[in-house]
Amino acid sequence: MERIREHVSQLCRGWPAERVGEIVTEHLDELILPYVYLEARALLDGHRDAGEDVIIVSTSGQEIVGPIGAILGAALVIATRMEIAEGRYTGQMEFYAYGEAKARRVRELAAERGYHLADCYAYSDSVTDLPMLEAVGRPHAVNPDRALRRLAHQRGWPVLAFSETPAAALGLASPPGVATGM
Repeated sequence: MERIREHVSQLCRGWPAERVGEIVTEHLDELILPYVYLEARALLDGHRDAGEDVIIVSTSGQEIVGPIGAILGAALVIATRMEIAEGRYTGQMEFYAYGEAKARRVRELAAERGYHLADCYAYSDSVTDLPMLEAVGRPHAVNPDRALRRLAHQRGWPVLAFSETPAAALGLASPPGVATGM
């Protein structure tokens, strides 16, 4: 992950931040939203209907997660942020939302907003999110990787299986690498 993080940082170096935002906005509806699980949308709706804040926490970049969060009705997002100077990416990361850093930011946010973490939910598909899942009182594994599935079963955490997407309903295959639980 460190090599990937470094590669992505350098790949983005010099890109105009505004143009990246435009590209994401132009293609979000066609390339990402058709693959958001319908079960995830219903789950988010249920939390909002219960008066709970929905916060999307993702290792993906703020440029992508922010607009997705807005469309899905999230109160806010926690995502990886690239440093921007003079309107361009510098190639440095301000915040890498991964592993313990994700959990630390969730704990900070809970303190800022007065959330009682024992009453909070978290959903993930990856064992790399174990620190975040352990930070809340109601962790869930969603379409988990093998390691997270094993831990969830050992700890008695619910394991959810999401499969329905608008794209699947149209007979389209889901693209590889689409994050579950969004």
